[in-house]
Amino acid sequence: MSVAPSPHRVRPMQTVMLLASLLVLPLALLLFAQWPLRDWVQAGSLLANDAAQILFAFYVAVGITAASRANTHLAAPRKQPAASRRSRLWRAGLMLLCLGPWTLFMIWAAAPLIAASVRHLDRFGETLTPGYFLIKLALGLLLALVLIDAVQAWRATRRAP
Repeated sequence: MSVAPSPHRVRPMQTVMLLASLLVLPLALLLFAQWPLRDWVQAGSLLANDAAQILFAFYVAVGITAASRANTHLAAPRKQPAASRRSRLWRAGLMLLCLGPWTLFMIWAAAPLIAASVRHLDRFGETLTPGYFLIKLALGLLLALVLIDAVQAWRATRRAP
């Protein structure tokens, strides 16, 4: 028995992108807070900057995939109504052929760096506050999302009429 997908069903990638889009609010607040913390309180501005860097890293890691899906940055367009099914398959296959090996290599090359950073709980250089390892984790998230997006685009193109 085949069940048609519900239009109200939330997909995991959409949930990740929605949650990541909410990071812009605390990011803006932290960036704004640096000025009064530095000039009026004369403390805490570097900590606000460190937290903002972490949020920005995750925001960008997810934002690149979100921009690709929305066709809002330089990327091969996903939907090409005028293109034939064969040309759409070729485009999706070539995208996967380019992005797949590159992303797998980058994951392989970055994995030791990310693992060492997490193992040592790397700190920010100026403040020595913990959390720098989270920026390295954001790199892993970025690479994983790019690979997942390329595979999903190829699969969607294969299933499309």
